[in-house]
Amino acid sequence: MSLFLAVELDGAGAHPAAWRASGAAPAAVILPGPLREIVTAAEEGGFTLATFADSPVPPSIGVDIAGRLEAVGRAAFVSTTTSRIGLAPSVPTATTEPFHLAAQIASLDHASRGRAAWVVEGSDSAELATVGTDGPPGEAAEVVAVVRALWDSWEDDAVIKDVATGRYLDPDKVHHVDFVGSSFSVKGPLITPRPPQGQPVVLAADTLGVAADIALVSGQDRLRERADAARDTGAGLVFAEVEVVLDAHRPAASRLADLNRATPWTTRRTRYTGSAEGLVALLADLAGTFDGVRLHPAVLAVDLPLLVEQVLPALDIPARGDTLRASLGLVKPTNRFEGSTR
Repeated sequence: MSLFLAVELDGAGAHPAAWRASGAAPAAVILPGPLREIVTAAEEGGFTLATFADSPVPPSIGVDIAGRLEAVGRAAFVSTTTSRIGLAPSVPTATTEPFHLAAQIASLDHASRGRAAWVVEGSDSAELATVGTDGPPGEAAEVVAVVRALWDSWEDDAVIKDVATGRYLDPDKVHHVDFVGSSFSVKGPLITPRPPQGQPVVLAADTLGVAADIALVSGQDRLRERADAARDTGAGLVFAEVEVVLDAHRPAASRLADLNRATPWTTRRTRYTGSAEGLVALLADLAGTFDGVRLHPAVLAVDLPLLVEQVLPALDIPARGDTLRASLGLVKPTNRFEGSTR
């Protein structure tokens, strides 16, 4: 059974103390060279999609506090150095203006020739404090709804470049979006033409209650039930979230214990600790419930090469297409304004 694989490529790895085992200076995570190398390794290894975490607050605390470049900028940079892998920055809905968010992801889709995606992020109290909002219930769903409408505000053939008449646009194919939500309002059209994919791929946790192309499921309870529920509510695909610590120069459990002594790693995601062969078996088992898995390597410098060399070759990963939607088997959506005069 085939399985799509995504990989999270933030910083030195998913573990908050990953920089201690990366073999590189801590500042390397904000340099262009290491970012380019890690994304290239993921692309050449066969991953369908790379994601880039982000937040308005630092990714770790205490002695492990670290900086990061914002996710859309990182994805835009590697869009020029890659050609096949999907690129999905995380953008929080409560701390980013929806109009600018729509323009950023649309621009990334143009820059990458149809490989952009967006990981929708809710916000916790510390993140919400940076913008002085309580994050009203349902706000994330409203942001996704208006972003999708803005992506459709230009029809695919709105740009006509008619030199004879001096018209760059066909105004009948550029549509206004007048959205009023519970805490914000947006007027369109977008300043960016419709993305090559029509709608860049939207990923979100199944608990967030948004219209996602890919629902992300964390935890170990009721997995099949939650996967079925996500599909019933409109998700085209459902991915499991799995943290990975692999046997390397020493056993994975020993590696994890050393990292946890520095900073405990606490999350809601499923965590696999062990051999590459055992991970292959786990992924094969998950393929019976999920369409894909997003892997979170504990230390990228250690775990990503093992994934590329020992795990991916043993899996049935679908071939990648010309766009991320094509790679995932998702059709390009029809523009909601097609044939409309408003």
